[in-house]
Amino acid sequence: MTRPTIAVLNGPNLNLLGTREPELYGAATLSDIQARCEQVAAGLDVQVELFQSNHEGALVDEIQRRRGDAGIVLNAGAYTHTSVAIRDALAAVQVPFVEVHVSNVFAREDFRHHSYLSDLAAGVIVGCGVDGYEFALRRLAALTRV
Repeated sequence: MTRPTIAVLNGPNLNLLGTREPELYGAATLSDIQARCEQVAAGLDVQVELFQSNHEGALVDEIQRRRGDAGIVLNAGAYTHTSVAIRDALAAVQVPFVEVHVSNVFAREDFRHHSYLSDLAAGVIVGCGVDGYEFALRRLAALTRV
């Protein structure tokens, strides 16, 4: 039997984790997050596929490609606060997703307090550092068993 697939999608500048503003984002790299997601997924009996892009259209294409997956963990980065296109793609594919932010966006600039995605999400995890990815995987794995 094929294990359900959960996509872990990361937006702009997340390829710089580990070196980008470590006081906000910590020392973990995107590779560290990938390894941890794969480890957690194995324990949840799901498979993960990871993707990162700095380009909005590439993220839209990847979301559309995920139609039929069990779920999406999405850290859209700054596109969270600006992208109607990403919102529309998420609405169109009707795949449950959890929105993740490594930093506490509500303790930052006012423009980061609004998300175009949150009202569509199965959950929103903010300010838990890279642990947020694990929490999101666990939530989505639980939804696949409902």
